[in-house]
Amino acid sequence: MFETQRCFINTFHKTDYVDVRKLFANQDVRKFLGGVRQEYSIEVSLDAMLNSSDDYFYWVVREKHTDNFMGLVSLDPHHEGLYLEISYQFLPNWWGKGYATEVVQLIINYALYELNLSKVVAETQTANTSSCRLLERLGMELERTISRFEAEQAIYSIKSS
Repeated sequence: MFETQRCFINTFHKTDYVDVRKLFANQDVRKFLGGVRQEYSIEVSLDAMLNSSDDYFYWVVREKHTDNFMGLVSLDPHHEGLYLEISYQFLPNWWGKGYATEVVQLIINYALYELNLSKVVAETQTANTSSCRLLERLGMELERTISRFEAEQAIYSIKSS
């Protein structure tokens, strides 16, 4: 378990299925992530997250004072397979309040300084300007843009110092 000033970040468990399903079914959350997932696809993804191997990390984020579910953050192999990618999804009522910045910074630090990774990457659609700004605010640098999933994607990275 991790803790920030306002959040608890716990390893994903089967008891989190109902909450995490809310992310996969939310049209606003999924706007830049390929759209709302079908129920069968959601179940397959949740089972894969629960039964993942050693280089996959999934955490559920909850607000400290209420224990309300906020979102999901993960580290798992990037599409290109060279580095772990940080990913995050938060329900819309938690957007714009600094929670994602707080949580993603902690997980980046964990990846670089506890897991001793030399580099962490993130991929987001260039159209997702809020996500691009968040990654830049955390010190990630734009490496390149590519076309994937029928959209322009920005590949960001940060290296250990």
